[in-house]
Amino acid sequence: MLNQYETVFILTPVLSDEQMKETVRKYQDLLKSKGAEIVYEEHWGMRKLAYPIQKKSTGFYHLIEYKAEGELIFEIELAFKRDERVMRFLTVKLDKHAIAYNEKKRAKAKDEVPVKEEQIN
Repeated sequence: MLNQYETVFILTPVLSDEQMKETVRKYQDLLKSKGAEIVYEEHWGMRKLAYPIQKKSTGFYHLIEYKAEGELIFEIELAFKRDERVMRFLTVKLDKHAIAYNEKKRAKAKDEVPVKEEQIN
């Protein structure tokens, strides 16, 4: 049975928009090539860091939620460690409560989007 994981990684802010997208694609492709199923993805954009990392105070945040075998986590984290564009990463195994919470949160966000558009008009 596949476990569900959530990985957040922070890319260095010196990357161009295209380089940042290319790096994200690299990790999406790595996951897919190893048999992972990407459940959800969210790009949080440039954010201020809580403390400087490598003398940088901002970074591009990206979240990927996926189903995969446990062995894949070692491989993707090794790839993150070897990539100088990745400043930090965190992978969390989701239990059934976290999965339910994430699905509920996404469903709620989906419902709220049209309401906001109607208020603008």
